[in-house]
Amino acid sequence: MTFSPTPLLRSAVALRLRQAGCVFAEEETELLLATARTVAELEAMIVRRTGGEPLEHVLGWADFCGLRIFVEPGVFIPRRRTEFLVRCATGLARPGAVVVDLCCGSGAVGAALATAVEGAELHAADVDPAAVRCARRNLAPLGGRVHQGDLFAPLPAHLRGRITLLAANTPYVPTGEIPLLPPEARLHEPRTALDGGPDGLDLQRRLAAEAAAWLAPGGHLLVEATARQAPETAAVFLAHGLNAEITTSEDLDTAVITATR
Repeated sequence: MTFSPTPLLRSAVALRLRQAGCVFAEEETELLLATARTVAELEAMIVRRTGGEPLEHVLGWADFCGLRIFVEPGVFIPRRRTEFLVRCATGLARPGAVVVDLCCGSGAVGAALATAVEGAELHAADVDPAAVRCARRNLAPLGGRVHQGDLFAPLPAHLRGRITLLAANTPYVPTGEIPLLPPEARLHEPRTALDGGPDGLDLQRRLAAEAAAWLAPGGHLLVEATARQAPETAAVFLAHGLNAEITTSEDLDTAVITATR
């Protein structure tokens, strides 16, 4: 920062954010002040935030599992609930695991797993070019390789039958519920990262159909869903010859389905 914010400036920024409907105006004020390098840059960030852009897009980063994950406008923002998926996956990982983050978005899940799993061989993939660009920025310092394409299609052939830990935070919002999402998600994040088809499980069905061929014996595939969807997701995995287990978090209002070859 090249300027020193005064108490009056802090109060003025917080007031503008609060008037725009920001619930955590004081906390957001501190983040904006800590990120802006000049008064002009601060003003531009305030205008973007009060105009409805997600805070993470304005800051250029999101906090996920204690890591600062680079994000840019138009890229899906990693959710706090997905930290539960990371915790579940980390509990199954062993040093040197072959880890793949499908539907990776910014690469947040992959980054968290690479940080937690010693010696992991990390690959990630997403169909969206903007997401791939962000993921490469986040994962390259960790030695991760990011591929652009649909689900398993862009992965190197040598991974087939070798993946020990596959995390896939697929879109799982039913199409009919997209209009009910908060404007920050509905207007500023790619629909492909949100829309999971009529019941929200389209991508999970496609994953299940191919997963066994890519997983190593005893390898695990973990996906996130709502508690309501979880039994159907588990049934999909079972139908494709995988064992399936549901773990839920009431605090984060989420469920993780773990399928094992």
